[in-house]
Amino acid sequence: MKLESLVVSVAINTGLAMVILSLFALLKKQPFYAPIYYARRLSLGHRNVPNSDHCQSFNFWRLLPEVDWICRAVRVTEEEILENCGLDVLVFVRLFKFGIRFFLVCSIVGLLVLLPLNYTGSTGPSISSHSLDAFTISNISSGSDRLWVHFSFLCFVSCYGIYLLYKEYSDIFCKRIQQICNRRREPDQFTILVREIPLCNEHKTRGCSVDHFFSKHHPYSYQSFQILYDGKHLDDLLCQARTLSKKIEDLRHLSSTKKHSRKSSASDAWKYDGKIEQLEDMLQTLGREIRRIQCRMTIEQKELPVAFVTFSSRWGAVLAAQSQQHTNPLLWITQAAPEPRDVIWKNLAIQYRHLPLYKIVIVVAASLLTIFFVLPVTAVQGIAKYDRLKKWFPPAMAVELIPGLRSIVTGYLPSAILNGFIYIVPFAMIGLARLAGYISRSKKDINACNMVFYFLVGNVFFLSLLSGSLLDQIGESFSHPKDIPNRLASAVSAQADFFVTYILTNGLAGFSLEILQPGLLLWDTLKSYTCDRGKKKHPYVYSLPYYRIIPFVALCMLIGIVYAVVSPLLLPFIAGYFLLGYAVFINQIEDVYITTYETCGLYWPYIHHYIIVAIILMQVTMIGLFGLKAKPSASFSVIPLLVVTILFNEYCKIRFLPTFKQVSVQDAKNNDELDKKDGLLEGNVQKALDAYSPPCSRPLDLGLEGTSSTKPFLSPA
Repeated sequence: MKLESLVVSVAINTGLAMVILSLFALLKKQPFYAPIYYARRLSLGHRNVPNSDHCQSFNFWRLLPEVDWICRAVRVTEEEILENCGLDVLVFVRLFKFGIRFFLVCSIVGLLVLLPLNYTGSTGPSISSHSLDAFTISNISSGSDRLWVHFSFLCFVSCYGIYLLYKEYSDIFCKRIQQICNRRREPDQFTILVREIPLCNEHKTRGCSVDHFFSKHHPYSYQSFQILYDGKHLDDLLCQARTLSKKIEDLRHLSSTKKHSRKSSASDAWKYDGKIEQLEDMLQTLGREIRRIQCRMTIEQKELPVAFVTFSSRWGAVLAAQSQQHTNPLLWITQAAPEPRDVIWKNLAIQYRHLPLYKIVIVVAASLLTIFFVLPVTAVQGIAKYDRLKKWFPPAMAVELIPGLRSIVTGYLPSAILNGFIYIVPFAMIGLARLAGYISRSKKDINACNMVFYFLVGNVFFLSLLSGSLLDQIGESFSHPKDIPNRLASAVSAQADFFVTYILTNGLAGFSLEILQPGLLLWDTLKSYTCDRGKKKHPYVYSLPYYRIIPFVALCMLIGIVYAVVSPLLLPFIAGYFLLGYAVFINQIEDVYITTYETCGLYWPYIHHYIIVAIILMQVTMIGLFGLKAKPSASFSVIPLLVVTILFNEYCKIRFLPTFKQVSVQDAKNNDELDKKDGLLEGNVQKALDAYSPPCSRPLDLGLEGTSSTKPFLSPA
């Protein structure tokens, strides 16, 4: 890529980002869009929010874009994030802060030391100064002693990354222990999940079997159990009841609006009242059917081989969850229970022995999706390698007929097309993860996060690298076969220009669109003028999509780390990427996304793994590059550094990882003693007994009031 193409890419992405962010800053102040841009605050009942119900008057202040969200990113403290959103969200924020600390320091050293060294490093036929290759390691002559400076920078990057990783892991490790203590009143700390429960030989029921088994083997801590039932049909009826209840609420709001409107007649209001009465009658009939099925379900004992077992202490729950209960490991399978709000109830009906088959199907489907994306990624590289493409496809020369079009095509178009294609990948992967049978949303999201990350590494990084290098070799190998080793040495650095534009597009345009939420804006506009016209607007409440954001951020971090030594020009772009991302997501966390589950930092070991993969990949790449640059001594010198990185990762697995997988007996006992001092232990146990009632057996308040026939037959889930 020529330097002018990079300038065009920077200009286009910066211009788009400025327009999008300005539009967001303007729309954020409009009360009509508060359900989109203040969804979290509205759901929590905050009053300092532009509300369309109370801010009908026009004022000039609403036409001025607001930039306070940028300043707030600096003011928000980690303690506030931890208190308001939880440790998972703080871990997510720490990922951006890690990237900022790491790449700002590396950018300063890389630009001051490596960049001038690369630009002046060629002693043979020099690369054009208008080409980005002049700023990469490919401009260093083979066998040059300047490569030892690159080796020193490699050591610095590796050691600095390891230092920051250890510091982060140690700090989050301590915060996890403290967070578990702070949340010691949560019911999941007293409860375990038991699967593959056999029938009682005497009474032929699983509930009886659970009570007998834990009364015998855990007599000092066992408290009670909640057997689960097959309530699929009842769940469908409850869904219908909720839909009817929502329709009634919307009609009541519409009827009230019509009655207070001067333009509407009394007949219009009475028409809505008639519909409301009709829907209430349907809801009452549905309520009686739900009661009947609930009683019948209890009588027929549609038990599943799954139960939530509650203990009188955390100590007892931890021992039971982490122990093998039976000589046959496929019976009485125990694990710590997820939070009640984190449970995916319908997946508990899947037999445990079938789960490996589900996972195999998911792996095959994800592999097929990866193979399918080979074609668009290769096509994108064909556009990026325009000089090679026009030799094999002469009609592509038509691009040069329009002045400036070539710079747009080679500098902006490939990364924009690639980002467009891979945008659907997280949604496809979370769809596959839903089919894998995970019992909690957190496990489902973590699994999807892993699948998306490895998909991106395989398709966006490796495939872009290989396909781009392949096009280079096809174009040059026939004319200069003796130069193949040197061209292979520059193959990795040859893709640096493409990854610069990818980072620009993914960061500037991607983060700007994330904060604007154009899809939700369009959907809200369509609903407001069609099916929801005149109805009360509700906030669009969603949880933070870890599976969609973490893999892309981790991929950009991988690209930055791998290319830190190869092309230091990339480093300031990566630093800017993390700075913008931090500001954007602080706003989203404060105003938009809610916390739907809390794993106490379970995402960090996976993020740590992604960064370790990046550091190891950087070191392996440099071993090959030093060798192909006729500097074998430098290649051998990297091997001890690689060994140190692997040993550091193994140390972290031994020192920190077990605490993220399970709670220690010591911590559980300490938390029990704290509750005993405060006199809260019995109350917390009772709370745990009530928390894991299956949705199909819970009452749900649908807002019907009046006689016994219209008495709420359900209470809040």
